[in-house]
Amino acid sequence: MSPPRAGMTALAVHFPPTVRSNAWWHTHHPALVADASRRTLARVFSQEGAPQTAFDRAMRPFESDPFRGAVHRRVAGDETTTALEVAAAQKALDAAAIAPASVDLLISTGFVPPGLGIGNAVHVAAALGLEGAAWNLESACGGPLNALITAAALVEAGAHRRVLVTASCAYLQQAPPDDSLSWFMGDGAGAFVVEAGGATVLGGHARHTAETCGTWDHRIVDGKVQMFARPGTGAAMRATAEPQLRACAAAALDRAGLALDDIAFFVFHTPTAWFADFAAAALGIDRDRTVCTYARYANVGPALTTTNLYEAAAQGKLAPGDPVLVFGPGSASSSAAGVLRWGPVALGPPDRPGPVDPPAGAGHG
Repeated sequence: MSPPRAGMTALAVHFPPTVRSNAWWHTHHPALVADASRRTLARVFSQEGAPQTAFDRAMRPFESDPFRGAVHRRVAGDETTTALEVAAAQKALDAAAIAPASVDLLISTGFVPPGLGIGNAVHVAAALGLEGAAWNLESACGGPLNALITAAALVEAGAHRRVLVTASCAYLQQAPPDDSLSWFMGDGAGAFVVEAGGATVLGGHARHTAETCGTWDHRIVDGKVQMFARPGTGAAMRATAEPQLRACAAAALDRAGLALDDIAFFVFHTPTAWFADFAAAALGIDRDRTVCTYARYANVGPALTTTNLYEAAAQGKLAPGDPVLVFGPGSASSSAAGVLRWGPVALGPPDRPGPVDPPAGAGHG
């Protein structure tokens, strides 16, 4: 008798309450906004010299907007990625009434940890009172899907019974507000539980993205990690987005024994305002068969996959038995796709945003 399929049984998201709108930059950095066309974000997402791929065609409507489609994003302030993961994990455990002692493995996909050295896993495990193993799986924005595929395989192999996966990002601690790159970034976290049952994993595939190495640069500035876009970043994204999506989706579908037409709903990691439009066009599916939370949260790195999946589930877009394809790109790491057969998944509480652009002293800024 074959072992039962493993899948996701609980899912939650967590965002810091402080909301920062585009108006904040108009107020605090008006010169930056006025000079937007020559700053980082415009250079990264520009059509100049573009080969007019599906990615470029989807981006075209947003090119006249200096913020490139971003509207709101969350600001963690001094709250670390570790703290964000702990909060998301607790919500997932509470949603399914799971005792921390029954989790025998934690996989953290935090990006990036608060300091140099080891990642967040052991610190998250200690804060939650877990008693099992805890380790890090760093694959940039592809982390949550790679962790899901790994966790399901471990459960089905009998190596672990219940795995808790956490994902986090605090980009606004890495991109200073006087750099327009920060406009398309935000902070947040997600978490899910993998065990027998739930939304079962039918197949998955990951593919390295070495062709994007050198596009992003992380440096220590004044004791903190800061993120910079190198020349050619936008060109690399435009050139690789469609091949990565197609390759990962095709391989995951093949391993699941399904065809694209069998998929009821699609969940894409959406690091730009137009990524869902691009992905739908690239795969030839209707745009209303997917979701995008970018206008509310901007690019929250690894947390985007859990955020969009949570959104689809909370909106009732995923029915029991539905085949669902999930895709997440990962620059200079690995892109991944997974096919799930949707089942009973306990959802954490909905996000509760705080005030927009609170005055100094009234929240994180």
